[in-house]
Amino acid sequence: HVYVGYVGEDLDLAVSDNNPNDNDVIVPSDFELVQNYPNPFNPSTTIDFSVPNLSDVNISVYDINGRLVNTLINNTLSAGEYNVTWDGDDIAGNKVAAGIYMYNLTSGETSITNKMMLVK
Repeated sequence: HVYVGYVGEDLDLAVSDNNPNDNDVIVPSDFELVQNYPNPFNPSTTIDFSVPNLSDVNISVYDINGRLVNTLINNTLSAGEYNVTWDGDDIAGNKVAAGIYMYNLTSGETSITNKMMLVK
């Protein structure tokens, strides 16, 4: 990128690499855990989340009593936007009962939890 300006001139600077086919990559500024969709769901749901920098990320599903149901992601991820699908199974691969479940993103000092509902 090249920025050109002259002293005393009011400039509205824009960033361009003159390639209209490139998609701009936006790096998230913070961790984000978006509401799953669809919600309520059956048989599966998608969870979108954002990672601001290289981080160890864990996304797990818990039942309403706080018991671990399944771990969807436990990996080191680079900065970016991601999604994971949960198909309503537990750690052993068995389908879980209809009900309310919590999904949680943890990374370092960050912990974000949202609620979702499985219907049958």
